[in-house]
Amino acid sequence: MIPKKYAPMLFSLILSGLMSCLVSGIATYRAAGLVDGFFALWSSAWVAAWLLAFPTVMLVAPFTQRVVRSLVAES
Repeated sequence: MIPKKYAPMLFSLILSGLMSCLVSGIATYRAAGLVDGFFALWSSAWVAAWLLAFPTVMLVAPFTQRVVRSLVAES
C-alpha cells in the first residue's frame, strides 16, 4: 500500500492520466479520423499531454481546492 501522505500526488497522477487520455483521444480522432495507425497517434499524443497535465494538476490543485472551499457552504 502507498502511504496516505502520497494521496494527493496519486490523485493528480490518476486524474491527469485519465483526462489527458480522453481529451487526446477526442482531439486525435477529430484531427485524423479512424486512420491506420490511429492508436499509435493517440498514444503518442497522450504521453505528450500527460507529461504536461500531471505537473499542471499538481500546481493548480491547491488553488482549485481553495476556490471550491470558498464557493461551498458549510453544513
